[in-house]
Amino acid sequence: MKESRKLLKLSPISCFADEIAESLDRQIEVLLDLGIRWIELRSADGINIAAFTTEYAHSVKKKLDAAGIRVSAVGSPIGKISIEEDFDTHKKSFHAIQRLADIFETPLIRIFSFYLPKEQAPGKYRDAVMMRMDEMVQEAAQNRLTLLHENEKGIYGDTADRCLDLMKQFAGESFRCTFDFANFIQCGQDTWEAYQLLKPFLSYVHIKDALSETKEIVPAGKGDGHLAQILSAMDTDGYRGFLSLEPHLADFSGFRGLEQDAAAKAEHNTEKTFRIAYDALLQLLS
Repeated sequence: MKESRKLLKLSPISCFADEIAESLDRQIEVLLDLGIRWIELRSADGINIAAFTTEYAHSVKKKLDAAGIRVSAVGSPIGKISIEEDFDTHKKSFHAIQRLADIFETPLIRIFSFYLPKEQAPGKYRDAVMMRMDEMVQEAAQNRLTLLHENEKGIYGDTADRCLDLMKQFAGESFRCTFDFANFIQCGQDTWEAYQLLKPFLSYVHIKDALSETKEIVPAGKGDGHLAQILSAMDTDGYRGFLSLEPHLADFSGFRGLEQDAAAKAEHNTEKTFRIAYDALLQLLS
């Protein structure tokens, strides 16, 4: 399938290919069919990237190279633990993820800013979050890597103002912003307001949409994320980073271990829903 678009022509389309299928071989087959040549690598063959051995990582890289597919970013789960969990153990995973970024020849690593206890004021945990983030950003800088903070619901940086707090503290070559429309909606955050606050720090975009009333994930442009308006503004503003398709329209094994409420999902992942999501994105860009 050939891309046909008027907006953001210089922004490559990437994706979470594990939402196509568990099998890496099948992921590659569908990506080649759709004409997608980048992936945000989160899991392959049902194995989350945080559990990749060096040997397995090299085998994945070999398959991707043979297909002409490159890794736009490591879709890591770093920072996707409670702020009250042990950080020293988590840092070992962070070290391993950085080595994997080298294997997959990308300087970009997705991270999060730690889940906070429910019903507690986020400000209570700000110092603890900043201390951990500072340590990771400094290490990334030493290794010439860029950490991309995603606004995941339930973490410190889930709303635009707290994302901005993180950006003001750490933004630079080693720390930038991933903008996720649906996650903002699920936090009750207006996406246009979020874009205005965060656009100076924006280096990566996750394409998924949601409904404000029900928080349900829907194809891009079918929800309340103002995707058409914001993608047009991004084009005008000169955005040139990746557009990474993350449909979340169906359940899949690589997602179950990361999402707090994934067990409650009844849907089953299909290639069909991924293709629907990709078609919706192309329609927005055309």
